[in-house]
Amino acid sequence: MTLIDWLIVIIPMIFVIGLALYTTKYVKGVVDFLSAGRLCGRYVLLAGDMANGISILSIVMYCEQQYKTGYAVGIWGAIMIPITLTLALFGYCIYRFRETKAQSFGQFLEMRYGSKPLRVFASTLRTTAELMAHAIMPAIAGRFFLYFLGFPQYITVLGHQVSVFVLLMTICVSIAIFIICCGGTMSIVITDAIQGMVCLPLIVFFSGYLLWKFNWSTEIAPILMDRSEGESFLNPYDVLRLRDFNLLTLVLGAATTFLHAASWIGGGAQGAATSPHEQKMASIMGRWRGFFSPLLYLIISIAVLVFLNHEHFSSEAKQVRTELSARVACDIVKDKDLQKKLITNIEAIPEQKHRIGVDAPLSDKSNLDTVYIDTARTTFEEAGLEDSAYLTQQFRTIYHQTMMSVTVRKLMGPGMMGLFCLLAILAMISTDDSFIFSSVLTIVQDTILPFFKKAPSPRLHIWMFRIVAIFVGLLFLFCSCYMAQLDYINLFVTIVLSTWLGGCGPMMIFGLYGKFGSKQGAWASLLSGMFLSLLAIFMQRNWANMIYPYLEDRNWVEPIGSLLTMISKPMNPLIVWEMNPEKFPINSFESYLFTMIFTLIVYVVVSHFTRHHAFNLDRMLHRGEYNIDGTVKAKIDWRWSNIIHLIAGITDEHTRGDKVISYSLVIYTYVYHFGICFLMMVVWNTVSPWPLEWWGKYFLLTQIIVPAVAVAITSIWFSIGGVFGIIQLFRNLQNRVVDPLDNGMVEDGVSLADEAKFHQVDEKLHISDEEK
Repeated sequence: MTLIDWLIVIIPMIFVIGLALYTTKYVKGVVDFLSAGRLCGRYVLLAGDMANGISILSIVMYCEQQYKTGYAVGIWGAIMIPITLTLALFGYCIYRFRETKAQSFGQFLEMRYGSKPLRVFASTLRTTAELMAHAIMPAIAGRFFLYFLGFPQYITVLGHQVSVFVLLMTICVSIAIFIICCGGTMSIVITDAIQGMVCLPLIVFFSGYLLWKFNWSTEIAPILMDRSEGESFLNPYDVLRLRDFNLLTLVLGAATTFLHAASWIGGGAQGAATSPHEQKMASIMGRWRGFFSPLLYLIISIAVLVFLNHEHFSSEAKQVRTELSARVACDIVKDKDLQKKLITNIEAIPEQKHRIGVDAPLSDKSNLDTVYIDTARTTFEEAGLEDSAYLTQQFRTIYHQTMMSVTVRKLMGPGMMGLFCLLAILAMISTDDSFIFSSVLTIVQDTILPFFKKAPSPRLHIWMFRIVAIFVGLLFLFCSCYMAQLDYINLFVTIVLSTWLGGCGPMMIFGLYGKFGSKQGAWASLLSGMFLSLLAIFMQRNWANMIYPYLEDRNWVEPIGSLLTMISKPMNPLIVWEMNPEKFPINSFESYLFTMIFTLIVYVVVSHFTRHHAFNLDRMLHRGEYNIDGTVKAKIDWRWSNIIHLIAGITDEHTRGDKVISYSLVIYTYVYHFGICFLMMVVWNTVSPWPLEWWGKYFLLTQIIVPAVAVAITSIWFSIGGVFGIIQLFRNLQNRVVDPLDNGMVEDGVSLADEAKFHQVDEKLHISDEEK
């Protein structure tokens, strides 16, 4: 990093931090800190959502996954396009949650199920799962900057060795905590919007630069086509031998689309819009975000693939792998002699020139990285270490996670390093502050506030958020320092989050859309999902160093392996369970899917036998007689002649501009993406299968060229809208009235702000306390 690079990074960061500090003058009440006063327009939320959609964790996770399985499996994801878009256009879950006026998901649970213990327990479980899963974010970010900037592992300060890794993590978390403490959602929304408008042109720039760096026909296409049978990176009909990230992920994606649309819903930006319709439009326009971050991730992952595997870059690839392995060795091996021996063995590996069309195609089990993993395994085993399998798994995990950061550093020159570092920092901050504040909000609103007999003053309430934010930040740091992650990031996050997601889906979805769900059904679903997921985590975490050796000592490996093979055989090749001394045979996606199916059945059955009366949804959603604020809510015309309007989610609330946005998204998604790019491809290949070269051209056109054009056009549109949206937000903040009772506390199933008004309506309709 040159002086220019550091200035490129520091100057924008000073502006973002200063803007966060400036927002404190507009925080007049709890609703400002929690929901930005509910005064945000769609473009402010959209620009902030763009920044949240890019993160170091996501970039590393995507590159790690695509380096292993390529892009062919993702083509089948188009099957879900009509469903996901239609749900977004209808405002599935988002619209209804905004109608409840709940400032947190726990407040919603108490309103819906009438149980304060359920609110506290569910909030505690969600927060714990979220903290444990996302606590690796500072570690991923810290290690990314450590490897990307080429910093040493330790520096000496006043005669003491200080870990640069821990120092970088501390800086990352401190910036996020500072922004939260300034103004909560207010400062997060505004700074994220600014960061989003800076990131958009950087995404366009780096996508163009990396595509220019490599030649498509002589470098990119040959590498993508050079895979063994059943593991194609381009042909979606040739992917049946892929493991971990295979077609099963599509089944899982379909299940989560319906069951978990409301699982992470809550306060913050998700309740910050001026109206439910504005929140819905921000969500719809956010579908265009699907072009931005995936394009950047895809281009970076392609650059890493080509640079490390094409013979044109074999010398540089050798340098990257050697440096990478040496750094990982210093990271995980404490014994200096063993560390030195491992590095020596790694350096002795000769340069590998893979000749496409001459040498055997690369595969998951045999590729240019295999020799480095095998060398680490052999070195650990020769040293006689009892935990050699554990260390090998750790070496493999960090090796693949940091591969992208070292490779990108080799591709960037002066100036470029600073711009990419700025993009990474902005992406990190916008994601970290949102995730941390989500946990903070849940802890304060749903695990602390319910125990207050009297509502705390706005000043005390806000300071509780700030104190808890600092505590959560310290917890993130602690977990990042001491919690080892031994699996692919995507699989690790999935299995940890499943302690919450495994059983919360039915409780949330049927809470918003069903009258039959009971609190007993919610408890049963939540607890069964938690226990099944904890069992899966225990098996994965302790497999290599405890469970497998235990089975081996008792000669149970072969019979249990045969049993697992027999059980999974009907589901081959999507699910294949084979004994492995280093890794639990059932991966995170599989255990997560089976847990969701089980808890859905549990919720329905228990609710059926414990329900006493139908729940009053109108009361919770402020509809009918309970529409106390006078908002005119459009009715949906379900006639067949209105089918086009229904698909586009058009209601009387839509302005002409809203209709243009919705229809354009429908045309692009249904007609172009689903109809032309997917259905026509399927029909054509059913009649006459394409050769591999055609799949390369198809990938170039549909995954790179068209999205790049869309990104270039919409980035201008969103940036201009974001600027005017922020100006309008500051105007709204100067002219609003703060309700001191709008603080998230619940009485008789409604917020304190609505209690008096709803009491009058209940008396008018003769609603009993039980029916509420």
